[in-house]
Amino acid sequence: MAIDPGLRRLALGTLLAAFPGDTAPEWAVTLLAEGLAGHTLFGTNVTDPAQVARLTARLREGRDDALIAIDEEGGDVTRLAHRTGSPYPGNAALGAVDDENLTRAVYAAIGADLVAAGINLDLAPTVDVNTADDNPIIGTRSFGADPLLVARHARAAVEGLQSTGVAACAKHFPGHGATVSDSHLSLPTVDVPLEVLRERDLPPFAAVTASARAVMSAHIRVPALTGDDPAAFSRAALQGLLRDELGFRGAIITDALEMAGAAASAGGIPQAAVRALTAGADLLCIGAKVDAALVEAVAGAIVTGVPAARLEEAVSRTAELASWTAKHRTLLSYDDDLGLAAARRAVRIEGSLDELASPLVVQLVSGYSIAEGRVPWGLAPHLNGTEQVEIVAADASASDLTARAGTRPIVIVGRHTHRKPETRALVEQLAAAHAVGVVEMGWPSSWRPARVRAFVTTHGASRANGRAAAEALGLAHA
Repeated sequence: MAIDPGLRRLALGTLLAAFPGDTAPEWAVTLLAEGLAGHTLFGTNVTDPAQVARLTARLREGRDDALIAIDEEGGDVTRLAHRTGSPYPGNAALGAVDDENLTRAVYAAIGADLVAAGINLDLAPTVDVNTADDNPIIGTRSFGADPLLVARHARAAVEGLQSTGVAACAKHFPGHGATVSDSHLSLPTVDVPLEVLRERDLPPFAAVTASARAVMSAHIRVPALTGDDPAAFSRAALQGLLRDELGFRGAIITDALEMAGAAASAGGIPQAAVRALTAGADLLCIGAKVDAALVEAVAGAIVTGVPAARLEEAVSRTAELASWTAKHRTLLSYDDDLGLAAARRAVRIEGSLDELASPLVVQLVSGYSIAEGRVPWGLAPHLNGTEQVEIVAADASASDLTARAGTRPIVIVGRHTHRKPETRALVEQLAAAHAVGVVEMGWPSSWRPARVRAFVTTHGASRANGRAAAEALGLAHA
């Protein structure tokens, strides 16, 4: 059955699509001309800044006011710098420094980079309060575990980003910080009373509802609020809590509908789109793996499953979002050393570095979340000729490493080093017989291995964090 062209255009106006590669396929441009709200760019779309600027210019040939979005958080989640690591520390480092002016400046610099690249919607900042130390998906993306600290820095981040004319999208409502599973892979549950949610998770969102142009809904289940559904499908969460109680009037954007927390809950991406719009979402991120056929399938489901009045309301908000970015676009300049200066301030050293001169650096191989992707991290790019080896803790021998080090001390570099028993055991075995220091580049935990000479916390694994750690250890090249 043919779809009414007017309704199809409305349905397209609620969608953020995506495409593979560093050039825009013809269908991606054509759909923008036909009403598609915009596209989300991922690392696979990014080669270098000049290429991204050409890509976004090509997309705007489809429609000049298209929304072009990206996840550019700084720190561990970067798309523009996915090949090298971000030049900015992430939220955990900024929260550790606790200087709101610095947070505002770093986010203004990120915004300036995005403006130069032709991007007008940043799916950032993450304003989740990370209260679960072993949270697999938030961690260093959070400003901290204190709701009031996170609220202050959330407000500063939004102000900095939007001072450039790039719309901010605070995420992940109503709060992903207490989860111990990843919504890319399953539907996490936060089983707490609403009173706990209001005291612990909502203050950062309340702090930005009057300023942020967008808020992203999470694919998490809060039984007291959402029942068996993820928040993205819950009218009680989106309309009742976010709009009616917190007073948010901007665009509600969903996290990627291809994620298991959404698609698996609804029976597919088209069905998830219908449920999210019905619940009150305005702009739907389809995901990273998108083609023209999927966009048409989603649009078709929306046309048949969502009332026209709801579509008109959603499209009016996405159009207002796009219009705001066009009116406020500003080219700002900033100090190129801003990110490194911020990362230096976030380094914390416990113990003494006196016995760690000229070490063998041992980097522990660690996995990465889907949100982060495979982005380089560690000290290697910054070392002044110091030897580094990369190991898998479960396959490594403490005696082999001490033999290789000889008379040199050992500096172990890791992310979330405490999480695996084999990693903890290796560090403690080495420290029992050798001069050992640890550089922790993940979310800091309370674990401190016995007998280590120093424990260095960077609060993130961006390129800037790596450089700052190498400097602190006296290992950085000029």
